[in-house]
Amino acid sequence: MKAAWSGCAAGDWAALGRWAQWQFAWAFGPSALLRTVSLIRPFEGALSLVFMGATLFLGALRWHLVLRAHHLSVAFGRTLEISLVSHFFNAFLLGSTGGDLMKAYCVSGETVTRKAESVISVFVDRLLGLLSMLLFAAAMMVPNLALLRGSPRLGMLALAALGMLAGLLAVGGLSFRAGLSRLWPGARDWLRRLPKGESLDRALEAMRHFGRQRTLLAQTVGLSMLLNLACVLQIWALARGLGLEVPFRALAVLVPIIICVAALPITPSGLGVRENLYVWTLSVPALGVPATAALSLSLLAFAGFLVWSLVGGAFYLRFRRARAHAGSGLARPERETGLGVSQ
Repeated sequence: MKAAWSGCAAGDWAALGRWAQWQFAWAFGPSALLRTVSLIRPFEGALSLVFMGATLFLGALRWHLVLRAHHLSVAFGRTLEISLVSHFFNAFLLGSTGGDLMKAYCVSGETVTRKAESVISVFVDRLLGLLSMLLFAAAMMVPNLALLRGSPRLGMLALAALGMLAGLLAVGGLSFRAGLSRLWPGARDWLRRLPKGESLDRALEAMRHFGRQRTLLAQTVGLSMLLNLACVLQIWALARGLGLEVPFRALAVLVPIIICVAALPITPSGLGVRENLYVWTLSVPALGVPATAALSLSLLAFAGFLVWSLVGGAFYLRFRRARAHAGSGLARPERETGLGVSQ
């Protein structure tokens, strides 16, 4: 076994059997990981938390614009609170979008007669977020063509991202532009005959309404691009804090793709999927990041995620107390006006 450790230390990981790899990982992995994490500089660590907070703020602002487009005048402070609660639930639900269920539940409690529109606003916000992130990644593939072509694994990941982008563009086109109704005129009548068909039809009309507001659509996409930049800057700050010389240009294409793949409901909060992707991508010869350092980078990003989740948890406890006081819902619904909810 000692010879096996020597072979692994020499970089011949593939020469070890699966059991020997597991033994080596458990014997030396945690200590090496702890040493790497302890090397991060405090300033860059704090800066990454600021960028993480910026993503939450910009995400709440984008969702606030979507709510306004559906004539739901929920105050921005309330929108931010619900977004933080959603972030708290994202920490342990499947994928990185599991908290959307709680967000939909919370915002539906803000209205009595427009629940379908309030719930669909969460779907629209998520669709815009994923779509804009993949667009951001696709745009950053251009200055990274040499990197993507030089590494088969990165090239394969880029192609997968472009496939996801094509699928989401198709979904967005059908959702926002009434594409299915044009191809099949009787689709809306068939939809209304389904269980809960009236609610589904109202939800579909709410998406059409948003798609017709091109100026607002452009504003939400612009906010999303700033949010994507903040996501990349968070990882860049952590990489700098660990002394990793990863080009910002490379992170600008890899980080959005990793976030979108980790959003799939595979593991709680995408844990494991995200870490494997960081190791898998950053350890390519062109970037040369050691596997332990790439893993540390991902876990540190997740640690920052958890710090802000604690803030969301505090708001959730307040909502629970409000629910107990009101007797129904996470919070007492606001008084509605003719168009939506009064502030």
